[in-house]
Parts: sequence; C-alpha cells; structure tokens
Amino acid sequence: MANRLVAEFIGTAWLVLGGCGSAVLAAGFPDVGIGLLGVSFAFGLTVLTMAFAIGHISGCHLNPAVSVGLFVGGRFPASDLVPYIGAQVLGGIFGAAVLFVIASGAPGFDVAGGFASNGYDAHSPGGYSLISAFVTEIAMTFVFLFVIMGATDARAPKGFAPIAIGLCLTLIHLISIPVTNTSVNPARSTGPALFVGGWAIQQLWLFWVAPIVGAVLGGVTYRSVSGDKK
Repeated sequence: MANRLVAEFIGTAWLVLGGCGSAVLAAGFPDVGIGLLGVSFAFGLTVLTMAFAIGHISGCHLNPAVSVGLFVGGRFPASDLVPYIGAQVLGGIFGAAVLFVIASGAPGFDVAGGFASNGYDAHSPGGYSLISAFVTEIAMTFVFLFVIMGATDARAPKGFAPIAIGLCLTLIHLISIPVTNTSVNPARSTGPALFVGGWAIQQLWLFWVAPIVGAVLGGVTYRSVSGDKK
C-alpha cells in the first residue's frame, strides 16, 4: 500500500504541475503561448505519461472522483478509498506548491489572476453560471469514468488504455475550459484553490461534489451496460 500511495502522490503532483503549470506559465506567453489547445493536451499528457509509469503500481487514479467511481463500478475496494484520496489531495497540493514557487519568480506574478483555479459565475473563464458549471462537471466526469472503465476492461484491446484515457481528458478540457477551467478532479481543484484562497475556496465545494456525482453515475452506468457483475 505504501508504494501505491507514493505513486498516487507523485502522479497527482505531476498532473497539477504539468496541467496547471501549462496554464499558468505557458498558455499566455507573448507570441508563442500554447493557448487552450495546448493546455488541454498538457492535462491529457500528464495522465497518459503517468498511466504508463505507475498504472501497474497503483492503477494511476490521480483523482478522488476516479477512485470513488471505480469503487461503485466494482473495480476498487472501499478499504483503499480514504488512503488513496488522501495521497491524491496531498499530491495535488504539493504540485501546486511547486508551481507557486516557480511562478512567483516572474515579475508581477499574482495569484489573484486565478492560478488555474476552477470557478463559476464571475470566476468562470466564460462567465458561465453555477448551474452550467455543475452540469458540465457532472457530464464530463461521467464520460471520463465511462471511458476509464471501458478502456481498462479485461475485454478491451491490451496496452491502449493510457492513450484512450489521456485523449479523453484532452477532449474534456477542449470542451469545458471556457465553463469552469475544467476540474473533473477534486485534488486538481484543491491544490491551486488553497493558494488563491477567498473565492476559490468558497467555490471549491462544487469541484468536489459534481465530479464525484458524475463519477458515481459513470461507474454505475458502465457496470450496467458492460454486464460486469464483479
């Protein structure tokens, strides 16, 4: 278990540092910024790379909602939920801390700019409402869990799961960055929010509740559709 938790910690830290780091450090860089497309691929690549690196150690959840969804889908034991979620949240905070140290080295850096935090209403990139944000996070996490469970099914083609899962997360970001800055992951949301404080902490509840609801629905639905009774 200790090795699995360390793997989840490192993997989640990489997800936050790589994904949020692409948004904070590279997305708007003058003339050569990577933009929304680049940030979307960065998040997908963090999961793809870690799935190959630690999938055989911990399963590479990197996300409390994924762990909960796999539990209700019959793929993960209840006894492992709390330690996995703890490792993921700590990893997300650590990744955000490393990013904060790097970003604060630039002149004029201020976390008031958002620090890749997730939000709704005035703090949504496109000004989307709480309802829009809630539905988006549920829908995106639902699909994410459905794809994860399908790609890792024993009947699926072997060796391609990390690619399908990474590209799914990329697509999710392409759709939903304008709405919520894309969470689908409570650990990813918690790390940056702790450094921004204020509104980011106040709105953090949505980025725990909605992804977990979506993951539960995705796990239950895939289990039903696939006929998997395990």
